[in-house]
Amino acid sequence: MGIAKLKLFNISSSNDNIDPILARLVEMDYLHMVSASEIIDTVHGLQSYSTDNPCNIILKEIFDMEKEFEIKIPQKEVCSLDYSLDNMRQYVSTTHERIQQLQNHKKDTEELIKKYQDALKQVNHIENLNINLDDLFSCEYVSARVGRIPLDSVEKLNFYTNKMFAFQTFSIEKGYAWSIYITTNDHEREIDNIFSSLFFDRIHIPEFVHGTPISAQATLKMEIDVTEQTLSEIEDDIDRIIQDNIEELIEVKNELQFLTKVYEAKKYVVGLGNKININGFVEVKNVSRMEENFKDLPGVEIEMRPPDYDKRLTPPTKLKNNWFTEPFSMFVEMYGVPSYNDMDPTPIVAITYSLLFGIMFGDLGQGLLLMLISFLLYKKFKGMKLAAVGIRIGFASAIFGFFYGSFFGNEEILIPVFQKVFGLVDKPIHVMDSNFTMTLLIAAVGLGSIFIVTAMILNIVTSLKRKHYAETFFSHNGVSGLIFYSFILTAVALMFTTDINLLKPVFIVPFLILPILLIMFKEPLERLIHGHKMFPDGFGGFITEAFFEAFEVILSYITNTMSFLRVGGFILSHAGMMLVVFTLMDMMDGVVGKSITFILGNLFVMGLEGLIVGIQVLRLEFYEMFSRYFEGNGIPFKYNVN
Repeated sequence: MGIAKLKLFNISSSNDNIDPILARLVEMDYLHMVSASEIIDTVHGLQSYSTDNPCNIILKEIFDMEKEFEIKIPQKEVCSLDYSLDNMRQYVSTTHERIQQLQNHKKDTEELIKKYQDALKQVNHIENLNINLDDLFSCEYVSARVGRIPLDSVEKLNFYTNKMFAFQTFSIEKGYAWSIYITTNDHEREIDNIFSSLFFDRIHIPEFVHGTPISAQATLKMEIDVTEQTLSEIEDDIDRIIQDNIEELIEVKNELQFLTKVYEAKKYVVGLGNKININGFVEVKNVSRMEENFKDLPGVEIEMRPPDYDKRLTPPTKLKNNWFTEPFSMFVEMYGVPSYNDMDPTPIVAITYSLLFGIMFGDLGQGLLLMLISFLLYKKFKGMKLAAVGIRIGFASAIFGFFYGSFFGNEEILIPVFQKVFGLVDKPIHVMDSNFTMTLLIAAVGLGSIFIVTAMILNIVTSLKRKHYAETFFSHNGVSGLIFYSFILTAVALMFTTDINLLKPVFIVPFLILPILLIMFKEPLERLIHGHKMFPDGFGGFITEAFFEAFEVILSYITNTMSFLRVGGFILSHAGMMLVVFTLMDMMDGVVGKSITFILGNLFVMGLEGLIVGIQVLRLEFYEMFSRYFEGNGIPFKYNVN
């Protein structure tokens, strides 16, 4: 549990072995590679082998084929360096062109079918018009219009009997009269305007339609049948080409994807003359596994070194925790990753987050329900970390809810359990008892003080590991701050619980004044440790700034401690919201109404307050604890080979 132990590896060989080495590296999903750019800038004469990937253009054409023709080329395990990019490029281009030509032909054929079908719809409307369409529309001195007009508009035509047009209806359909009107060319515009004002809906008969409407129908149906047959043959040709080439397309696509990994991995190769070096980090447990993969490749040497061997390279961090704490690493990673030699705060987060959430959201029934919902989500979404966290904090909520005697907001239902099973007169904690409120708030502040002191101790330990001695002894989160804060807590606690008074000069000087002075002079003392001038900008300006900074530090101790009052506040808030739910239940008539109110009320409280409590606990973790001991400036261990 903590941070996984690593080794820095160096692979060296001749540049003839670049592709074989990279072909094996890209298959190893447990390495953290070091980019060549991190090394070549520090040593003259080194070169990078990173180049543009020629596979991308061919792969893009394959992806375009999949999208255009709705082809699914599956993934297949391919590992080969026996390839010719020119041959693959020519094959993909030729296959794409063949299918594209057929696809264009298919598109044209579909458009032709649609044109015939649209024409057939128009002709169907005028099938009762027993006129040769060629004769009708080829007249030199008159114009004919075919379409439909509302029945009420037909009667209005009586007002235009003096106009130069002939009108004939040949069928009635759904409130419309399918009709034809004929006029001379000289009066065409005037008559068209009249019929337009009467909502005449004209249809256009395509020029390729000949004969009477009845004969045109037969011709169009025949054309549609023939063209649909042609379309079917084109689709068969496309399917045949795809089926004939699918296996080779699979090989080419997957080979290109593999080669893409190889080309992209060249950014990790450092060259010097005809020699190459590849650097990276591997977990200690995977060292032998990695060495075994290169055992049969001649001319390749692998050296394993301590992770901090090369000062140019920063070892990455891989968090490694047990089943309980591992899901809480998501909160740590949200803030940042610890440095390789730092402490992993995940176990502390797991304990404190579960504890605080359980205290603030204590309810046996809701805690168990939260566990169940989180478990189902965890199974549904295959290891969802937030759901895993929900299981753990739900369990903590159930534990504290049991001590509160709360089961889905009912504060009395568990009292018989304590009386019969544990022999108690009453439940241990009465959250809603007004006499308990002050005790609850004081306990919340006391718990927060313990957390803050713990964070200070962790900062002292980690600062010593980093050899940051000024931070260890003189900072407000170091030894000086710990003495100052602990003394105030002790003095206040003794003042309220006993007659002992520690606020006397004999204690104030060493435990209050001296620590705050050391905190004020932290930066000058740090400069002194490193052999620099203590007050490079003068003493007067420094002392003024230091005074206000010290005042801010003292104020932060107070506000940070008081911030934990929210823990007690949310305990009361949760119980109060459930009291509202039961009050609403009492206002409902009937079992059904009460049951619905009970269910919806609990779900509402769980959703709203559960979310708020989760955020507030995370805030306490980040601002009141992490900010004291955790920097989060490490580099995450990434499987960045493939």
